[in-house]
Amino acid sequence: MPFVELPGSLVDEVLQKTEGLSRKLLADFEQMRTHRQRWRDELGGKGLLQRDSELAYVPIPTTCGVDGSHAIERLLASDLIAAAAVAVEGLTPPSETRYWPEPRHLVMVDVEVHEADTGTILRALMMGMELQLAAGAPHEVVFLDGSLTTPLIYFNQALNKATECLHLRVTGVLLDEVCRYLSAYETVLASPRADRCWIAAPKYTTRREIGRELGWPETHDDRAMLSHLLQPGEFTRPRQLQEPGEPWHLNVRPVPDSDKLAAQGSERRITSLLSEIRVVYFRPSSWLPALRLEVGRAVAENPARLATMLHGVRHQCGTPGVMEPYPLYMADRMVKHLPRAIPSFRQVTSQRMAETYQGDIGDVFLGLHGYRTESGA
Repeated sequence: MPFVELPGSLVDEVLQKTEGLSRKLLADFEQMRTHRQRWRDELGGKGLLQRDSELAYVPIPTTCGVDGSHAIERLLASDLIAAAAVAVEGLTPPSETRYWPEPRHLVMVDVEVHEADTGTILRALMMGMELQLAAGAPHEVVFLDGSLTTPLIYFNQALNKATECLHLRVTGVLLDEVCRYLSAYETVLASPRADRCWIAAPKYTTRREIGRELGWPETHDDRAMLSHLLQPGEFTRPRQLQEPGEPWHLNVRPVPDSDKLAAQGSERRITSLLSEIRVVYFRPSSWLPALRLEVGRAVAENPARLATMLHGVRHQCGTPGVMEPYPLYMADRMVKHLPRAIPSFRQVTSQRMAETYQGDIGDVFLGLHGYRTESGA
């Protein structure tokens, strides 16, 4: 029962307020229904509306999905941190014989002193792991969770904090690996090989590339609008990613001198490639909303590669109830268990320490006591 531990009066008040929420949402749906045909006509008039059947037929591509997670368990004496990324193969074509070596995951677990910015550094490390797995996958279509711009944002935030957090071991790992992470990021953005394409499929977005071009209401982002406007099998002509308020940049000053030249070169190439990202909205079937797909220009502007991408998406979205490509769904389910598993890892660590600790065993359990109230979830 979701309400079992909430005060009864609070639940009653929330239920009363849902009536007003329902009216507001109903008005939005009515507006969408009333103007649907006009907005579809605008899409077609601008040449933005296309069907996947217009593209050349290509064999079912091999696919995989990559996702990551990180967690920090705040203990009395220290912080237990963990970051992991996993890659999961999609529904495999019957003729597939390629070899995909294991392990298909990367993980880091460590103990750190209390520090407010540990999460910022750890999140960037997680993102780097995701990019490494994605760049190394031998599949024709590789799905990434989130936007193609997210890695730059996470890396920049972490590097801005790095000089203040040099006492953290996770900062040392990030600075040691950052050039490899940036190289993988370049590969994902450029998609240089004709038999590979990387697709970012963010679940949530506020960007409005098409809405701004066509003057749609600002109350709805593009994905919400196009989920109502597109019919199954339709997609929008690739559009350039919405430009940020300020130019893309990456602070590489904290990178060690031995790697700084390489990092500076990567920073220039990455910021240039970000301006070449193209956005496609595709509705594979009637039970799915429109999917926002971000890809490099080399993929979006090549009809054969675009057909491979859309065919891969459609083939991995064949199950009602799974609201994203299958390998992304499975990778997301796996990594979401990492934060939930941290208390168990802490308990195992406590038991192992207690077996060899020479002092009062109570010191161990007190020092490894978690700050947060643990729930049964």
